Amino acid sequence: MPESQNTSSSERPALASNTAPPPVYGYPSPANGFPYANINHRKNSWCGCCCCLWWFIGIIITLAVLLLIAIVSFCLITRPELPYFALDSIAVNGMDLTSSSVISPAADVFIRADNGNNKIGIYYEKDSTVEIFYRDVRLCNGAFPAFYQPTNNVTVFQTVLKGKGIKLAETDRKALVKAVAKWSVPLTLKMRVPVKIKVGLVRTWKIGDFVFDCDVTVDQLTAEAKIVDSDCSYGLHH
Repeated sequence: MPESQNTSSSERPALASNTAPPPVYGYPSPANGFPYANINHRKNSWCGCCCCLWWFIGIIITLAVLLLIAIVSFCLITRPELPYFALDSIAVNGMDLTSSSVISPAADVFIRADNGNNKIGIYYEKDSTVEIFYRDVRLCNGAFPAFYQPTNNVTVFQTVLKGKGIKLAETDRKALVKAVAKWSVPLTLKMRVPVKIKVGLVRTWKIGDFVFDCDVTVDQLTAEAKIVDSDCSYGLHH
């Protein structure tokens, strides 16, 4: 009968030192590289920015609609129209074409302005320009008189234009001499004047430049010059 073998606890084989410990299952924490708090904060920031953007867009749209309503209401109530301008006469001096020396032209220009608005007055402001050209040569220039034109008013105003030391090319001088001989001298008048308007007691800021351009033909270049023909246009440039 074989002998039984007794093994003490000290003689039992030890576990291998390189045996891996059993896995531990659980939820990752922010310390392990998953910043849940930061992710939530970024989401809240994006939501806040989107809300602010939509509020801003809504305010802009509302203001645009209100402005459009105000403009339409203003037009329906006041029925604004541009003043009517016409060139009445031009008196010319200082146009000695007998020699090729420099000249100093001058012109007295009379323009009629008709404000036919019933509820709108017009301010013609400073910093205006009035010029007379022959072809591309500016003969003389000056300014439009600054004044206020009330409603339903017609005003004929005078502006004095002057030039100094104008040297005409020989071809232009000869062409002018021939035009005077034919009693048909073509000139161009250009006027720019900033304007404001007044409705009731309210005076606006500058709304633009009133533009008045004329292709005009006079019979001679003297103080007794008469307008033979004219083609004028006017408008408001913003």
